[in-house]
Amino acid sequence: MKNIVIAAGYATRLGELTRNFPKPLLKIGSNTILGRMLDDIDRIPDITEHIIVTNHKFAHIFEEWKSQQHYQKPITIIDDGTETNDTRLGAVCDLLLAIDYMDKQQQCPPPKQGELEGGSESEGVLVVAADNLLFFSFQEFIDFAKEKGTSCIMCHEQPSIEKLQRTGVIVVDEQMHVLNMEEKPQEPKSHWAVPPFYIYLEQDLDLVRHSVENGCGKDAPGNLAHYMVEHTVMHAWPMTAGRFDIGSLDTYYEAIEKYGKD
Repeated sequence: MKNIVIAAGYATRLGELTRNFPKPLLKIGSNTILGRMLDDIDRIPDITEHIIVTNHKFAHIFEEWKSQQHYQKPITIIDDGTETNDTRLGAVCDLLLAIDYMDKQQQCPPPKQGELEGGSESEGVLVVAADNLLFFSFQEFIDFAKEKGTSCIMCHEQPSIEKLQRTGVIVVDEQMHVLNMEEKPQEPKSHWAVPPFYIYLEQDLDLVRHSVENGCGKDAPGNLAHYMVEHTVMHAWPMTAGRFDIGSLDTYYEAIEKYGKD
């Protein structure tokens, strides 16, 4: 399973701090935001490679960062060719670039449906946004996908209606099978909010490859999750601990204050 990190945004809400520097590589204590996430993901046996999709403006910075890393799994940096926020491709198109890279590698024949279930290596993908601090391991998420044998999304309970109106919201049954997903609903049908972390198994990657041409939105990773819920069976894993979303200067400095000594 490949770990695909979507890191091609321009973080305009952080102002001068990220005008010429990528948000995922900002420091929280002695490590970067991205480094804290990869420290966990790199230890997961199912993961075989980290594919980081960034933009042309920041690609050289990621390459320099990569040259200083010593993770067990190889890191590949993909430059999506954009140089401004106005010309960005969008998270879904950046994901498609990573899948196209995987297709071209052709390292081995694609596994058959259900191979992940037995613990065998799969060319499915873990897709993560690069601007969160997490207080759980992605191993739990991957184990859940193995158990269900389907592509999966994460979820967490969000009591605030106002916050639910600004994110993806799902309806699930007792087995956490996703029945419905809405983006930024004015009248949320549940309190299950969806953070930007997903697993798409090999059996569903063809749907992903053709998602944009079939009407899927391009901008946010939640656009693809919404599309996939309507076209295949997906389950939702309830996060067992919290996360800290770094989306503004205030939240970045709050993260330094709270977690910079870890």
